[in-house]
Amino acid sequence: MPATDKPPVAVIGLGSMGFGMATSLKRAGFDVTGCDVTADSVARFVKEGGKGARTPAEAARTAGIVVSVVVNAAQTETILFGKDGVAETLARDAVFVSSATMDPDVARRLAKDLEATGRHYLDAPISGGAQRAAQGELTILASGSAAAFAKARPALNAMAAKLYELGDAAGQGAAFKMINQLLAGVHIAAASEAIAFAARQGLDIRKVYEVITASAGNSWMFENRMPHVLDGDYAPRSAVEIFVKDLGIIQDMARNARFPVPVSAAALQMFLATAAAGMGRDDDASVARMYARITGTRLPGESH
Repeated sequence: MPATDKPPVAVIGLGSMGFGMATSLKRAGFDVTGCDVTADSVARFVKEGGKGARTPAEAARTAGIVVSVVVNAAQTETILFGKDGVAETLARDAVFVSSATMDPDVARRLAKDLEATGRHYLDAPISGGAQRAAQGELTILASGSAAAFAKARPALNAMAAKLYELGDAAGQGAAFKMINQLLAGVHIAAASEAIAFAARQGLDIRKVYEVITASAGNSWMFENRMPHVLDGDYAPRSAVEIFVKDLGIIQDMARNARFPVPVSAAALQMFLATAAAGMGRDDDASVARMYARITGTRLPGESH
């Protein structure tokens, strides 16, 4: 690919996902500047051979593509239009790629506000986890104008194994991501309920894991998350609070649409209970710990 097809990229948000995405872009030959509220994260990226910036505005000054990898809509809006935001410095005709999970209506509003300034907005939530981010093998659920896709495509190809082009306006990508999050949250809650119930029955939960992953009751989340329970390791790959947020957005969307979502509502209550018990920043498999604690059931690594 000619160098002209690889414009400078700014990655705002160097958490577990953003750091992997930034390193994937750098590995693909892009000139990448990283920015994060945590100076240590920026220093780590610089040590890996990237560039660092103190503010989104500084990071975006020379960028043709800005990739925003933050937690929610409020942070995305601050990065865009807050003090030292990218809208202060981003070149006209550059593209802002928003990877946060958010309400589709908010994605549409942010896109409209940015596009009014002559820049492009690509609604591009991500799925796949930190390991796939680091390998450049994410799934990206994107929607936006043809111009936004054209500007962002070189970076998207470097970060994704699967790029879904889901519509010509912001909001569609966000809506697809919320359907994924509905299922992901329900599956984690169900998997946690099942493994804790199995432990309460006195079953060998390692054997339960072996049997279920070879049976019809398996899910991707059961297979991916329940090893954390087996190992008693709740270091956050994805935190409980993420699903408090995302399942909460689903409830808001469903209420506005007058559409019942009782199963995801029940799952939200389990994540809320887990967060209320002090585990909000722990791995989302901690829902199993919450079940265990309220029933006096022993899980690996737990003293309760």
